[in-house]
Amino acid sequence: MKIVVVESPAKAKTINKYLGPGYEVLASFGHVRDLPAKDGSVDPDDDFRMIWEVDDKSAKRLNDIARAVKGAEKLILATDPDREGEAISWHVLEVLKEKNALKKQPVERVVFNAITKQAVTEAMKNPRQIDGALVDAYLARRALDYLVGFTLSPVLWRKLPGSRSAGRVQSVALRLVSDRELEIEKFVAKEYWSLIAKLATTRGDTFEARLVGADGQKIQRLDIGSGQQAEDFKRALEAAAFTVNSVEAKPARRNPYPPFMTSTLQQEASRKFGFAPAHSMRIAQRLYEGIDIGGETVGLITYMRTDGVDIAPEAIASARGVIQADYGAKYVPSSPRQYVSKAKTAQEAHEAIRPTDLTRRPGDVKKLLEPDQAKLYELIWLRTIASQMESAELERTTVDITAKAGSRTIDLRANGTVVKFDGFLTLYTEDQDDKDDDDDSRRLPAMAAGEALQKRGIDATQHFTEPPPRYSEASLVKRMEELGIGRPSTYASILQVLRDRGYVRLDKKRLVPEDKGRVLTAFLENFFARYVEYDFTANLEEQLDLISNNEIAWKDVLRDFWTGFIGAVGEIKELRITQVIDALDAMLAPHLFPPRADGTDPRKCPNCESGKIGLKLGRFGGFIGCSNYPECKFTRQLTVGADGAGGGMRKLGEDPESGLEVTVRSGRFGSYLQLGEATKDEAGEAVKPKRASLPKGVSPDDMDLERAVKLLALPRTIGKHPDDGEDIIAGVGRFGPYVKHGKTYANIDASEDILAIGLNRAVTLIEEKKLNPGKGRRFGADPGKQLGEHPQKGGMILAKNGRYGPYVSHNGVNANLPNEKTPETITLDEAAALVDARAEHGGGSSSRRKKPVRKEPAKKAPAVKSAMPLAAKPKKRAAASPAKVARKSKAAAK
Repeated sequence: MKIVVVESPAKAKTINKYLGPGYEVLASFGHVRDLPAKDGSVDPDDDFRMIWEVDDKSAKRLNDIARAVKGAEKLILATDPDREGEAISWHVLEVLKEKNALKKQPVERVVFNAITKQAVTEAMKNPRQIDGALVDAYLARRALDYLVGFTLSPVLWRKLPGSRSAGRVQSVALRLVSDRELEIEKFVAKEYWSLIAKLATTRGDTFEARLVGADGQKIQRLDIGSGQQAEDFKRALEAAAFTVNSVEAKPARRNPYPPFMTSTLQQEASRKFGFAPAHSMRIAQRLYEGIDIGGETVGLITYMRTDGVDIAPEAIASARGVIQADYGAKYVPSSPRQYVSKAKTAQEAHEAIRPTDLTRRPGDVKKLLEPDQAKLYELIWLRTIASQMESAELERTTVDITAKAGSRTIDLRANGTVVKFDGFLTLYTEDQDDKDDDDDSRRLPAMAAGEALQKRGIDATQHFTEPPPRYSEASLVKRMEELGIGRPSTYASILQVLRDRGYVRLDKKRLVPEDKGRVLTAFLENFFARYVEYDFTANLEEQLDLISNNEIAWKDVLRDFWTGFIGAVGEIKELRITQVIDALDAMLAPHLFPPRADGTDPRKCPNCESGKIGLKLGRFGGFIGCSNYPECKFTRQLTVGADGAGGGMRKLGEDPESGLEVTVRSGRFGSYLQLGEATKDEAGEAVKPKRASLPKGVSPDDMDLERAVKLLALPRTIGKHPDDGEDIIAGVGRFGPYVKHGKTYANIDASEDILAIGLNRAVTLIEEKKLNPGKGRRFGADPGKQLGEHPQKGGMILAKNGRYGPYVSHNGVNANLPNEKTPETITLDEAAALVDARAEHGGGSSSRRKKPVRKEPAKKAPAVKSAMPLAAKPKKRAAASPAKVARKSKAAAK
């Protein structure tokens, strides 16, 4: 028997079918060991010795593999074809050696880029040994990440309260987001005007031309800076005669885009479908591992973690055949297209992401896939086919027009593009993150030089320059790729970590740095500037690639890095927290205290008016406080309002009933509404103002006075129950919005408005709750959304909102949802995978709870005999006398 080790159980089942009875395929379930989360796991003083630890679940898998290998004729390591896959194979082999499971059995490493019978059987014919250089590159990356995290994070906890930790690459990605926010804050809008003439040919065909010059001078986009200038040009154009000066038509070709690699797939899935990179990779993993087609599990796409853009010759031939059959011979280029990766060194799987069988069109498999899977498969198929299609043939036309207004000559220009042959554009067009207002795509009517034109109207429009847009997840991945930061397998996890740690948030699909993220970036730029520089991080990535090519030694890279890094850490340890705060206060001043419109001191305390406000650090992170504390207790969040004052508070107006001011504010537990300010009663006791949390999914920027007043007035009476006449109340409680009748509470779904829910709907919710109160559930618990029967095991899978967050449940097994998923967006296949994984790890009904990480018990020190003189040892208490015992018993009885 030959033992084959792969990563996932789904892959193991499929490959077992392909290879037949002479093989046993076992799954490692990903990485089998890692560095323990404690100091000393990487020891720079001992030549970077690394201590590896196998957790309990992985130990069971490795024991199963070891038992199987002992009686086997061969061990075949068939983990994924990238650096991480190579590392998993190495780890498995090292553990088997430690267990003495290997005697004389040969060990082979095979890689396949797709889970198809042909790819797997072909790989088995071409085995190799484990690539030591790829393993060294993995060891170097893992050691670097560990050393940065476990050396820098304790410094952060002591010097920068509220910060959780700092990763080597995540910190640089966070800096990109923070720097962009700073650009936006510093941006000063500039007024400019555009003038557009609506003209018509002698045949009545209309088009638009833009002002580009006057009196022999060129006029750029921002040159007309006032309404008066614009009005002068408009008056001249209103009285002008228009003539075509020249018409220039140039042929152009637009070539198709290369097939997807990891980063471009993440970008397009984000632009077209709004998928988070982590979500795109999970779906791609399922497509790669395969689905059941005609009783056989077939992988639909090739390996999805790659920076390569070339595809196999047989796939190119298949694509050309599909193009011929579906679109005709004119869409097939004379020779196959070859694409070359821009990466300096290839260190991932080399082939692009493509369908394993291009004749398997999206419509053929749509009914077998979940909606998100079908979308992603179609996107990959379209991009792959388009990459082998003929180029689009265009004609770009530029028409220069002269306007004569008395003695003045004004120049206008019209641009247009005509598609002569659509080529690959008939199938695929790439989306853009930030679209420009480009008139090149307009089509112009036929015109000739010297032709007179008729004026139909002149428009003068005011504009203001806009700041650079915040990064979307797609554009941040693109920027990181351009800078050489991170690698295909890391982009999704980098973005997820930043969100999980609360350093950034997504607002309207754009990444916004949180205050704690801004403070962390400022801290690192002040005290560890070299290690968050883009060039330094990119250079380190290049060195890791050189290690994987066996060009430099991995420990040399670690030594060079560690010498400078530990020196910088030593310097910051000597600083007092007040020095850190002063440095951050000075660096963040333009963000925290921008100039006020009225010219007053932006640091003047608005409460006591005698103190100065400045940056403070508390256990939950940074905030703004007054220098007169504790006499003045003014505080606010770091974020500054649009008017440069008020910080995390925005005034909505006055409550019509009480006349008190209604504000929306940012607090430790999120945004909330407040009515008035804290006051004192007659006894001098503090009276807190009324507050209300913002409903889930409602942005503080979207809140208005009318809605805020209604939320602050909750709970409200909806009406009387038709059966007993008792009031039905609507409110917001600990577990979200609810309706209440007597002692019965019923949750309101997130899609319903607590302010708009009517009596009929409320009665329905109450009656549904009475019919299905939920055995063992607390009041208001979510009955769950039915996703469907488990594909393999049967039984309904439910998606619920629980006390500890959203989760899915199946036959008593519960599994938390990833951060970017909700009960409304999770698919049946995704839910089944989550509960299966939880069941494999022994999960039960308590799996919803976020359990603390179990720490290994400290080893007991050997017993040491006391050196204390006998006389000094504490005396044992003498046993109570029988009489005393009797007295106590009597007293107790009384």
